Amino acid sequence: MRLFFLLLTSILFLQTAHSQERQRARDLGIKPGILTPGPLNAITDVEGVKVGHRTIIEGENIRTGVTMIFPHDGDLFKSRVPAAVYVGNGFGKALGFTQVQELGELETPIGLTNTLSIHTVANGITDYMLQQPGNENVRSVNPVVGETNDGWLNDIRGRHVTMEHVFDAIENAKIGPVEEGSVGAGTGTSALGFKGGIGTSSRTLPEKHGGYTVGVLVQSNFGGVLTINGAPVGEELENHYMASDVPYDVDGSVMIIVATDAPLLSRNLERLAKRAFLGISRVGGFASNGSGDYVIAFSTSEDVRISTRSSGSTQDYTELNNSATTPLFLAAVEATEEAILNSLFMATTITGDRGNTQQALPIDQVLDIMRKYNLLKE
Repeated sequence: MRLFFLLLTSILFLQTAHSQERQRARDLGIKPGILTPGPLNAITDVEGVKVGHRTIIEGENIRTGVTMIFPHDGDLFKSRVPAAVYVGNGFGKALGFTQVQELGELETPIGLTNTLSIHTVANGITDYMLQQPGNENVRSVNPVVGETNDGWLNDIRGRHVTMEHVFDAIENAKIGPVEEGSVGAGTGTSALGFKGGIGTSSRTLPEKHGGYTVGVLVQSNFGGVLTINGAPVGEELENHYMASDVPYDVDGSVMIIVATDAPLLSRNLERLAKRAFLGISRVGGFASNGSGDYVIAFSTSEDVRISTRSSGSTQDYTELNNSATTPLFLAAVEATEEAILNSLFMATTITGDRGNTQQALPIDQVLDIMRKYNLLKE
């Protein structure tokens, strides 16, 4: 029996590894929006942003993980970034969000995990921050952690995320390409009737609009009626909310992390976060009653960096005018839409707790549907 479990675990690890054999939406000719992605088409196109995952696949029933997003590679506690939170639907267990809303700044990396492990991840982030050189006298830390419920595939009540897993995700954080699909905090999630997960995308503005970059990372775990570039994919596949012959749970959650190098303070970052939320509707989501839908947006620009080392009672910033934010708003919508699609296209079929299986998006069928509506750019 033990040999069987070891074999099953090995197969599932290979299943996750094979996620990289799947292709992202844009690589298959699905190109949402009008703006140009950054070189990596990822949140890490925003200079300095790092992402780390720790995927936890063990035995027959553990399918979960941790994802960490770092705004920059410096001392986050002493060199804070302006930030904002937008709550689309508050059916969630977010930690640290009220202080971000109140003070408009982020002082730790952002953690993502499952619903019942947010406290462990918060403790891990707190330990990490307190251990940083120069923080020996720190008496308060505001760890920011978001979650989605992966209890369909994962033994969520077992709370299998440990502090070691949190530190692994922190240590794994890096710039460059971001692994997507059934990884990290997206290991056990489902979205729009199929296997969800981690997805990312970016948009870079033309130089005449500042040349700024907006990057998005999502943890997708929500329901609706899947739409891709306007094509009614969920309806064509007869897999969507209220489809009479499909056992479909529309409730879930989505975490959206928005990064930009544009100099925005918390007020305009909140406006940016609100626009990112529109990306959910473009793929067919509608924020059901039981869906916790949150956006965290931050700016990495040195022009708006908040230093705790500053003496005196004032600090000067150079921020974009309101009128210059419109292209950024569009970038946030498009990048969110494509990040969600990437989370679906890159995810693999996973079998987990109680034998439950979540099928991956059937890409060949999706491409046929896109051709039917003349929406594939081959």
